[in-house]
Amino acid sequence: MQRHQTHPLLAPVPGTERHIHSFHYGPAKPQGKVYIQASLHADELPGMLVAWHLKKRLAELESAGRLHSEIVLVPVANPIGLEQVVMDIPLGRYELESGQNFNRHFLDLSTQIGDEVEGLLNNDPAHNLHIIRQHLRKALAAQVPTTQLQSQRLTLQTLACDADVVLDLHCDFEAVAHLYTTPQAWSQVEPLARYLGAQASLLATDSGGQSFDECFTLLWWTLQQRFEHCFAIPQGSFSVTVELRGQGDVSHALAEQDCQALIDYLISFGAIEGEAKPLPELPYPATPLAGVEPVKSPVGGVLVFHAKPGDYLEAGQLVADVIDPINDRLTPVYCSHAGLVYARSLRRMATAGMVIAHVAGREAYRSGYLLSA
Repeated sequence: MQRHQTHPLLAPVPGTERHIHSFHYGPAKPQGKVYIQASLHADELPGMLVAWHLKKRLAELESAGRLHSEIVLVPVANPIGLEQVVMDIPLGRYELESGQNFNRHFLDLSTQIGDEVEGLLNNDPAHNLHIIRQHLRKALAAQVPTTQLQSQRLTLQTLACDADVVLDLHCDFEAVAHLYTTPQAWSQVEPLARYLGAQASLLATDSGGQSFDECFTLLWWTLQQRFEHCFAIPQGSFSVTVELRGQGDVSHALAEQDCQALIDYLISFGAIEGEAKPLPELPYPATPLAGVEPVKSPVGGVLVFHAKPGDYLEAGQLVADVIDPINDRLTPVYCSHAGLVYARSLRRMATAGMVIAHVAGREAYRSGYLLSA
């Protein structure tokens, strides 16, 4: 039976309080756990509508006895950012008080957990999985947040920390469907990319910034690296950031399509009883996140695109014009590397140095911090 839980956040001032709401589906003795959240960047709403559709579908599947795993759904992952509307403009990517990105700076507990479990591990992956998750839950429970933002991050991380699969539903500005995951998880994530019709799948072990998805995968990867010659450490969790096109792509038709894709994937994964649908073709192969070119405008001016999301560009191909209406200067902007345009800016007034588009190339050439701001 569906369980609805509320998780109060630390109130920043007297008289204000926000909550995270989680909905739990599955049998009394689940065989695993799947965690799905939407709109961690609160102005990215397609996933929130998908979550609304998922609530109905999961309730039906639960009533039919078809859920093998517990499925935890958080439709509104960021009530703080959802309220940040300034002069009719929603600002859900950064917390206004701190300026921090809502999808950065989640807790890295890998060293602490490794130190605590080292004397308890053995060569049984199932035993080690249980021990590590036990200590992870305990370590998170011991955290004392001092700000509302910290309490939000801690709540979400706690809800998802022991899940086998973590799906974080986002969108870009103007974009085709795409996703982010790790090379180690790609074999398990590829069916999701196919069901969703993801036109770009971007892989990195550590993209920098300790984003929500990577705070889980990096924990297990770090422990595997630390104990690889001593103990059998499984891939206890894998995570995917799912980008459901652009901010304006909020419709029942698309949400129903994406909801069904997630259901199909969870059937193929074994979390839901049923016969898996045949896998569609993958529109574009998985590529390294380090091969993404952030195309920048060298000058400011009116931004006129020649390339749209979904276009494949050759190296040196025209992406956009930037026009200065005062001196009549037109500055063409080209990509330097071949690849697929998977996202572009919503803004049409460029500023000097602004990233106007992202192109997924097949060869890695960047290093260090690989994310957007």
